[in-house]
Amino acid sequence: MNALVTIGLLIVSNIFMTIAWYGHLKLEEDKMISNWPLILIILASWGVAFFEYSCQIPANKIGFIGNGGPFNLIQLKVLQEVISLVVFTIFTMICFREQTFQWNHIAAFVCLIAAVYFVFMK
Repeated sequence: MNALVTIGLLIVSNIFMTIAWYGHLKLEEDKMISNWPLILIILASWGVAFFEYSCQIPANKIGFIGNGGPFNLIQLKVLQEVISLVVFTIFTMICFREQTFQWNHIAAFVCLIAAVYFVFMK
């Protein structure tokens, strides 16, 4: 159960992270915040990032083997990175349709899946 809770929290965390890091680009593209100064964009992103950390920290705490969870630190990090890239890809395909998904992106995902496989090998 801790594994599912950890993965769920990592997914939610990475949704907020992606919005905090890249959401302003979409808002600027749509002319919703085109006149905002950079400092205001940074502060708004920090506000979104609060929710990222509110999920990321518990995910690591619950998932870490030292706290009774199923994952060691390296496994947690690799899971987080793969989830981050999957969330980013979905976000990009939905919000930035001019970005194309190409064969080399698929090859990169195959490598990431291999990384997950190798990090969980005994």
